[in-house]
Amino acid sequence: MTIQEVIGSAPALAGVALAPVLVWALWWLVRYVRADAMTRASIRQAIRVRRGWRRLAPMAGLSVTDKTPPAVIVAPDGKVPKPKILIPKIEVTADRYGVLVRAVCLPKVSLAEFQRAAPYLADAWRCTRVSVLPDKPGQLVIRGVRVDPLVVRTEHTPTGRVPEELAVWHLGLDEYAQQVSVSLSDVPGVTVAGLPGFGKTSLVNRFICDTAPSAAIQYAVADGKVTSSHEGDYADLAQRAFAFVGDDLTEANALFKRLVKLRRGRSASVRALLGVKNMWHVGPSASWPLTVLIVDEAHTYFRDYKGSDPQTKKLAALAAENARLVEDLVKKGRSVGILVIIATQKATGDAIPTFIRDVCPVGMSFAQKTAEAAVVALGEDIRNWPDANPTALQDPAYVGVASMAHQGRPGFTRIRTPYVADDDAARIATDTAHLTRDPAELLEELSASLLWTETPIPKWEAA
Repeated sequence: MTIQEVIGSAPALAGVALAPVLVWALWWLVRYVRADAMTRASIRQAIRVRRGWRRLAPMAGLSVTDKTPPAVIVAPDGKVPKPKILIPKIEVTADRYGVLVRAVCLPKVSLAEFQRAAPYLADAWRCTRVSVLPDKPGQLVIRGVRVDPLVVRTEHTPTGRVPEELAVWHLGLDEYAQQVSVSLSDVPGVTVAGLPGFGKTSLVNRFICDTAPSAAIQYAVADGKVTSSHEGDYADLAQRAFAFVGDDLTEANALFKRLVKLRRGRSASVRALLGVKNMWHVGPSASWPLTVLIVDEAHTYFRDYKGSDPQTKKLAALAAENARLVEDLVKKGRSVGILVIIATQKATGDAIPTFIRDVCPVGMSFAQKTAEAAVVALGEDIRNWPDANPTALQDPAYVGVASMAHQGRPGFTRIRTPYVADDDAARIATDTAHLTRDPAELLEELSASLLWTETPIPKWEAA
């Protein structure tokens, strides 16, 4: 090819080289235009982070000097090359709340150094807070939130689809706008505490709405705030529950006895019917569903009645038996697929007996008025994490925010739980009402089918 031909083809070659750049610029522009106002601000923030990183990193102590001389010690001009300053490589992405930065570690610039520099990065990036956590080996993930996700009200619209993982409870966003979930596999009980109106029932409603489309889960509800199922916060979901009782202790006692009988029947037949000692080894199914007992305003059923008159003595006896029955479910129901969710305002021993509360591995608390209430809800260790203490959540801006010890993380974290509209809850309950079955009846059917298949056929019938 002659020089003239090369010069003649230069515009075409330049067009080919610029085409990917133009496509990328067009994609970026479309994404920016279609984004909402919060995401646009985060995109601009991400650009500032990328552009300023090489200057910011050394000032924040996130660089290292490579003093190893190159292969050629002396340059042709006789000068000795200067040592190289190495800066961690980063990749930056944006979302509604801020930026997510993935960084590659260097010698002497790894997790500890980034965590020490987190306050400086927050100031430089104009973030409310910055967290640094390990990602892949040799890599870190740095989360910077420009808008505090704890004070941004969120809503959740149930899809009505069967969940991919039934035993995973999606709670909401943490203080770094990361999704928080808790595994309910092999969990016998969950406690939820908090002041009235701060989000306890809404949290449970979301769990029901997300899992109700599956036939492998059934619910029983004991709501101490109401008298009948058409009242209160669970009225829209009552038709999806195979049992519902209000504040009557006698009715609640009958329900708890019914579930203990189910627990005993499952314990006696789990090996024969499922082939395992622990139901979670095979998982819930339509014939052996995860049975969830929801006890809201638990103090209604467990309080210690004082008095010598016959009525008070009767109530005291019922409350004591209720506590014993629920204790049976919590301590012995895990391996046969029974989960108890207990909600109350203040998780003291008179509201949730300690022999029940202390064996529930998952606990969370919305706003509390006293440090003692926070301790009984979350444990003594909450005193060492003042930023996550639920006593700091009494502001109306924190309605729907809970504190909990998150699985797999040290300490405690705060979570913004979303609100589920009543209309959405009613829609889910109506669409899934046909899935409601009594687990005791399912157990009888499963036992009968197994008995029928294992019964040998008489010779005269076989002929």
